[in-house]
Amino acid sequence: MSTEKKLFSETQKFNQWWLWVILVGFCAYFLVGAYKQLFQGIAFGDNPMSNEGLWVTTGIFAAIVMLFLNLKLETYIDSKGVYVRFFPFHFTFKFFAFEELEKSYVRKYSPIWEYGGWGLRYGMFGKGKAFNVSGNQGLQLEFKDGSKLLIGTQKPTEIAEVLTHLGKS
Repeated sequence: MSTEKKLFSETQKFNQWWLWVILVGFCAYFLVGAYKQLFQGIAFGDNPMSNEGLWVTTGIFAAIVMLFLNLKLETYIDSKGVYVRFFPFHFTFKFFAFEELEKSYVRKYSPIWEYGGWGLRYGMFGKGKAFNVSGNQGLQLEFKDGSKLLIGTQKPTEIAEVLTHLGKS
């Protein structure tokens, strides 16, 4: 990370209510089933899976919930460039110097149609990569080598102002 002053900083998490209803719902469903089958001796469902299978399935759903609790997209900009980290997939920030960029600008995009959803995504039809967690606004980086990266943001106006201030938009 740079010792330069941060001109923009944002941390995003998966906060969509519907996502948490699904994740917690599935986890709770298997936790209740595991409790009934493993501790009360009541078969879980018409065709119950083995006790081991139930432990594994419950553990997988619990791990997925834990993963989503820890996922966060961190972005900051200083006078040298853009820093981004999608924890826990990136333990350190990835740095993109303004000198490497052909263009940088904020744009509206379609997460489903352009990238197939949210998360660490590879776009279709030459759209490049995307790191996003929600919404449809992002910082588009177009590199001199022709590659592209879109970083989702909930603060598009602030990023645009910083890029304009730096003369990089």
